[in-house]
Amino acid sequence: MTTPKSRVRVARNFVRRYGPDRFARLLQALADGESGQTIADEFDVSRERVRQWKNTFGQVLTLYQVHPEVEEVLDEQLPELEI
Repeated sequence: MTTPKSRVRVARNFVRRYGPDRFARLLQALADGESGQTIADEFDVSRERVRQWKNTFGQVLTLYQVHPEVEEVLDEQLPELEI
């Protein structure tokens, strides 16, 4: 398990090695969902290293959002229930 302290240490090591602009680029690439291989090629590291960075610097969130027209169908069937 990665601790907040170790996350900061890894982030600072990254910035020392690659610079703050490249760190911002990595974080944006991860946020944009770019493939691990694409990022690995750009930084000349393995996909495993990218996976480790991804897990250290943030987390992937998945959101399931019901379409409004589907909610309307539920409202028609259960008017007293609000989502």
